[in-house]
Amino acid sequence: MSATPALALLGTSADPPTEGHRALLEGLAEHYGQVATWASDNPFKQHGAPLELRAQLLGALVEALGDPRIHHVQALSHPRALITLERAAERWPGQELVFVVGGDLAAQVPSWWKADELLQRCRLAVVPRQGFVLDPAALDAIRSLGGQPELVNLPVPATASSAIRRHPSPEQVPAALWAELVRHNLYGLGQQPSRTPR
Repeated sequence: MSATPALALLGTSADPPTEGHRALLEGLAEHYGQVATWASDNPFKQHGAPLELRAQLLGALVEALGDPRIHHVQALSHPRALITLERAAERWPGQELVFVVGGDLAAQVPSWWKADELLQRCRLAVVPRQGFVLDPAALDAIRSLGGQPELVNLPVPATASSAIRRHPSPEQVPAALWAELVRHNLYGLGQQPSRTPR
């Protein structure tokens, strides 16, 4: 193991951040030693809230975690992953960078802008998601571009931001985010929930 831990780079729509995001950030910090995260616009997705608000929510989650290994670095955000990687390389020169994607996004990676260049300039970590079958062909396609995807199995609950947008589930959203969610009446979660069973 190198003296300096690798830096895991996790961009996320954070639309909204969930208990899954919390567990993923904590798991990546344990696995790699340090994490930088940011809210992003995914060109393949529709978003339920503006990027600025999603960045605030993700920042609130990171602050609530209080883990010095986990940093919210919104300046890394760009719809093109390679631009984000270049920004990270400028910010942390000489640092070993690991770009992290969920298993549900692995099949998209080969279609990303200049994906082959991205894969040559960093390690790619794929975190399988509960309830989603990772297609081995997706990993083969990444390998065909020169990537060496690392499967990182972490205990992340099967929560999905898209499901919360369709059916608000207070128990799936970290408590630290409720003030902002209520203030902006986001995702149909416009009032402070009772977190105790009735």
